[in-house]
Amino acid sequence: MPIEFDSVRKVFGKAPSEVVALDGLSLTVNDGEFMCILGPSGCGKSTLLFMASGLEKPTQGVVRNDGNTVTGPGADRGMLFQQFALYPWRSARRNIEFGLEIRGISADERWERAKRWLDIMGLAPFADAYPHQLSGGMQQRIAIARLLVNEPEVLLMDEPFASLDAQTRTALGEELVRVWQHYQRTVLFVTHSIDEAIMLADRLVVMTRRPGRIKADMPIRLARPRDSASDEFNHLRKTITDLIRHEVHGIPEEANP
Repeated sequence: MPIEFDSVRKVFGKAPSEVVALDGLSLTVNDGEFMCILGPSGCGKSTLLFMASGLEKPTQGVVRNDGNTVTGPGADRGMLFQQFALYPWRSARRNIEFGLEIRGISADERWERAKRWLDIMGLAPFADAYPHQLSGGMQQRIAIARLLVNEPEVLLMDEPFASLDAQTRTALGEELVRVWQHYQRTVLFVTHSIDEAIMLADRLVVMTRRPGRIKADMPIRLARPRDSASDEFNHLRKTITDLIRHEVHGIPEEANP
């Protein structure tokens, strides 16, 4: 299911203290595509996700989901944040079941669906464990399963692995790619990590500093699984690092040695 941002402008506050977060941004995330977005802090990356989810509305322009104007949240789009936001009084299984419960799905079907995702995430032995009994990586696996059990067509992810250690972050990234390849959902993934973006994305967008616009839009054609020590990976890392450095420090492109 494609997501389209058409000449989007987003302004927070009112003059004279208004902040223009995004200005004239146009971007299409193709059906089944895994897109990562990078850019300086405050460039509007998360604002894009919130507009795609329907939690924020553009000041100008239009956001479309599968050709339809986004006017609010919908079951076809699921969002995952950096904070795990699990309910501490619910077990792993019952956290996964929460959205299904709200939708009125029967207890038997809820359990069948939750069990399937516990198996996929390698957490079946911990179905009855509570969040405080699980590691950070396991908690985020539960959060991902809670998102995916509802079968949204579009996954909107706002730095979901940022608070995890490097090893767990890599493992969860690999798990996410495996699930994405199998189910072919559309993914829009915001990160500050260049390596994570190259490892995950099949298309990568770099944004300018605020007000956010598209600075670079590039396909990532590296074979999977990806090797972060390869020459191709290192070349991409340098190219993207330079693009972002120019934005952070305001260095003109022609000044790059």
